[in-house]
Amino acid sequence: MKSAIKQSLSNFEKRTEIYDLYWYFACERQNIFWKKLNGEQPPWTNDKILQTYKFCNSYRVNDRVSQYLIKNVIYNGKKYEPKDIIFRIILFKLFNKETTWEMLEENFKDIKLSNFDVITYSQVLENAINKGIKIYNDAYISCANKAFGFDRKHDNHLALLNNMFNEDKVYIKILNSTTMEEAFKILKSYPLIGNFMAYQLVTDINYSDIVNWNEDDFTVAGPGSYRGIKKCFISTGNLSNEEIIKYMYTHQDEEFKRLGLNFKKIGDRKLQLIDCQNIFCELDKYCRQKVPSLKSNRVKIKKKYIPKQDKIEYLYPPKWNIKIKST
Repeated sequence: MKSAIKQSLSNFEKRTEIYDLYWYFACERQNIFWKKLNGEQPPWTNDKILQTYKFCNSYRVNDRVSQYLIKNVIYNGKKYEPKDIIFRIILFKLFNKETTWEMLEENFKDIKLSNFDVITYSQVLENAINKGIKIYNDAYISCANKAFGFDRKHDNHLALLNNMFNEDKVYIKILNSTTMEEAFKILKSYPLIGNFMAYQLVTDINYSDIVNWNEDDFTVAGPGSYRGIKKCFISTGNLSNEEIIKYMYTHQDEEFKRLGLNFKKIGDRKLQLIDCQNIFCELDKYCRQKVPSLKSNRVKIKKKYIPKQDKIEYLYPPKWNIKIKST
């Protein structure tokens, strides 16, 4: 892959101002993370755009929902069979909302494949909807077609889970996958799971200790990263969007050094491919305010930044050997 990228480099052209903004954004957003962790008072940056609007962390794993998944779905102190871990992760991610998970836990106690029942799960979710409760996270829109013939989105997702786990035993295929890409293709073969969702799912499954796929050899560019890449490069030459993401991953240390940016990692963990992909998405959002002349099909940043009162105690997959605390 590296040789293929090198052969194509002469054919692409960076939009220097935006290319440099990519690295600035990654570093400054990470600085905000550390300042908040250390208990410093806001504003944690002089950047008015970062002060005003909500942006994801430079490391995906530091985002609130990812931390919730790690601490409450995967590593909650209980011992689960591998099939249950995969089931719990996919169930959580289909809704991607903490309160929905907690509602299901309240009704079904310990969530495992053995106590999954489409009808009773549907009743709980339907009751919540009737009370005006949102059961889906609006951070990204999951596929909502009637693939299994139901009018309700959640009924189709529950039918998907039944198809995957009770009928197809998808967990066996995933556990036998030797690469992230192989597992990605398995998940993507199901209705309601497109490229974006399948990539998110394999990333989350790889947080667990039941698989240990190499993160550095596979990525998928989501819709937001397409827009960021288009703003960052005048031409990508013969490189695919995924190869561009791998280029950023490979060159991160030298680019931070070139720009005099002191990027403070978590442990010794570099930005991974999933992180570089996400930063393109956040760069697209940032540029809507910073460089509005660069047009895309999105012109505004949807969410303003609203500080949360609760402090996150960060937990990372044990296999990463990362422990951080405020200084």
